[in-house]
Amino acid sequence: MAHARGQAAEAQVARVYTDQGLDILCMRWRGKAGEIDLIVQGKDEIICVEVKSSKTHAQAAEKLSYRQISRLMLAAEEFIGTQPLGSLTPTRMDVALVDDHGRIDILENALMGA
Repeated sequence: MAHARGQAAEAQVARVYTDQGLDILCMRWRGKAGEIDLIVQGKDEIICVEVKSSKTHAQAAEKLSYRQISRLMLAAEEFIGTQPLGSLTPTRMDVALVDDHGRIDILENALMGA
């Protein structure tokens, strides 16, 4: 049940980005370091998105551990390495929180200072 809930949340968040006119490059991209829920082509950057869902936004945010953030950063580095500009590719790490009512809060660039 949790897996299906997570996939539904990812699809909801993907719609938010596409409604902004952005393209979804990958859903559930998996590399050696781990998985990135969504990879989005922004206007001038690649956006790696971690989606967290729970009863409330606060509970969803609490699910993001330091260890998971480390894996996400390594996975993003791995993905960016596949891009034509490599490590010079402008990149943003967003966190999308989805609650039980379907409300979405996207925290732009939430992990770059982590």
